[in-house]
Amino acid sequence: ERQLAEMESNKPEPATAHATAEVPTPVASSTSDAGAFTIGNGDVLIAAITSCTNTSNPSVMLAAGLLAKKAVEAGLKVQPHIKTSLAPGSRLVTRYLTEAGLLPYLEKLGFALAGYGCTTCIGNAGDLTAEINAAIRQSDLVCAAVLSGNRNFEARIHPNLKANFLASPPLVVAYALAGTVLTDLMTQPVGKGRGGKDIYLGDIWPSTEEVQALMHHAMNGAAFQENYEKVSSEPGKLWEKIRGVSGATYTWPDSTYIAEPPFFADFTLDIAQPVTTGIQPSNPYAVHGARIIALFGDSITTDHISPAGSIHPKSPAGEWLCANGVQQADFNSYGSRRGNHEVMMRGTFANVRIKNLMLPPLADGSREEGGLTLYRDAACAARKMSIYDAAMQYQAEGRASVIFAGEEYGTGSSRDWAAKGTQLLGIKAVIARSFERIHRNNLVGMGVLPLQLRGDDSWASLGLVGDEFIEVIPDSLLTPQSDAELCITRADGSQVRRTLTLRIDTPIEADYYRHGGILPYVLRQLLQD
Repeated sequence: ERQLAEMESNKPEPATAHATAEVPTPVASSTSDAGAFTIGNGDVLIAAITSCTNTSNPSVMLAAGLLAKKAVEAGLKVQPHIKTSLAPGSRLVTRYLTEAGLLPYLEKLGFALAGYGCTTCIGNAGDLTAEINAAIRQSDLVCAAVLSGNRNFEARIHPNLKANFLASPPLVVAYALAGTVLTDLMTQPVGKGRGGKDIYLGDIWPSTEEVQALMHHAMNGAAFQENYEKVSSEPGKLWEKIRGVSGATYTWPDSTYIAEPPFFADFTLDIAQPVTTGIQPSNPYAVHGARIIALFGDSITTDHISPAGSIHPKSPAGEWLCANGVQQADFNSYGSRRGNHEVMMRGTFANVRIKNLMLPPLADGSREEGGLTLYRDAACAARKMSIYDAAMQYQAEGRASVIFAGEEYGTGSSRDWAAKGTQLLGIKAVIARSFERIHRNNLVGMGVLPLQLRGDDSWASLGLVGDEFIEVIPDSLLTPQSDAELCITRADGSQVRRTLTLRIDTPIEADYYRHGGILPYVLRQLLQD
């Protein structure tokens, strides 16, 4: 609903209606192998039957094939500029679709096999054409992807597609045929078939009986056994070419895909402990003189924090890959390079849709997107740069940094790199109105303090603008959910103090944090044993 509302509010007064007469949209011209065409708000540009999850359900996959068969027989077509693909999680899917005689109909509509495994729902659909990308950017269009995947966080499917909808496989085919998500498939035609006849969803939607009649092709135990026996007996030529090394420890390669992580750099068996001096014990967990690196709003997801999709060539990660001899065509995605911390830490907060509200509004009142911040030097002069570059500057100065956020910080998939990248950037604390459960736990596990604002307090109500110095003093014993003190020192020297809640919630989390995170904790346990 939010995405549809954005489409509605985003459109200027058009000269020509496009897609449906009921919803006029701006028009942008582009070209493809099929010749010139137009795209507008709500247009479907990616339609993908994908994901290891719902493609394992044969009833919906057979339904998609049956719908494709009826659509082809009715004379419906998918516009050639719509990027369609079929990427099930198992070879068995294409086997039973072939045996049922349905795969050729899916292929006829463009849903040809792209491969097996993670594709569109983790941003691996590949790019749109340069002409389509240019048209979207120039006219600020809200175009759509429809996929049978698990997740549709901002910029995950494609950086230029702002509306991404999760649907069942047959609905993916239906919306590809309609070409727009603005068509009401319950009341409006999916498209025009032979002779210009209106074809409705009810005309091509398969019945339960039709699906059940083909289920025997999928419920074939012998086929499953035969397929999975090949995993060990026939690994394949590429797999057979891999040569390992001998020895007790792993030999790290010279690679932009995998590198020795720095999480055990400067590791010692000793951990910091409070030392009693006089009345008060020292507090090794206090954060002093920190700079604010970001002021975020509500519902910052782990995809905002650590994107999984494409790598922009002008981003810190893209520039690092170029400097290491990787061509843009070979960038691949953040998800595929998660074994290299140099890429992933540069990708932290690099989502093209994330908005750091520390930056002032643009001339039209909107907010600048992308992983940017205002770095403050010793004289408090502000310079706009990437969050990664600013974080490296602060670390070089020996200065900590912190993040302020609104409600539901860290929602979404529980990506480990969202916490790992935060730690590697030198961010010592995240202060938010509320946290998503797993990401909060992951922050503690990486040695980053999660702290919760109380009552009606927010960074906005506290008047933060980003030029303040921040001090955080948690309980020196790290008592779960105890009080922590926040001291804000403004540029004019005035101070504001608030009491926060330390969101280390359990004794074992406190142990993890004392050790600097779960990784050194586990290593010390192993060495002691």
